[in-house]
Amino acid sequence: MSKKLDSEFDTACPCCSATLVIDTNLRRVVRHEEPSRGERPELSHAERILAEEAARRDALFARSVQAERTRDDDLSKRFEEALRQAGNEPVTKPTRDFDLD
Repeated sequence: MSKKLDSEFDTACPCCSATLVIDTNLRRVVRHEEPSRGERPELSHAERILAEEAARRDALFARSVQAERTRDDDLSKRFEEALRQAGNEPVTKPTRDFDLD
C-alpha cells in the first residue's frame, strides 16, 4: 500500500460506504477501498444455490396459481356472508348533516 500524503484525506462514500482517498491538490479520488460485504457464497455452491432459488420460485408460483383457482369461491363466500349480515340488520334512514340543524 502506498504512503499517504499530507494532501490526501479519507472519507466514506455516502452511497456504498466505501473508503475514498481524496487528494486536495489533484481534486479527485485517487484510491478507494471497498467495504467488507460479510459472508459471500462460494462459487462451488452456485449450482445448489440456483436450484434452491428455482425451487422457491416454483413454490411461490404454485401457491399463486392455487390462490387464483380458489379466488372465485372465496369471493362468493365473502359476498354471501355480507349479504346474510345485511339481511339481519334493520333498514334505517341514514342521518344527514342537514337534518341535524
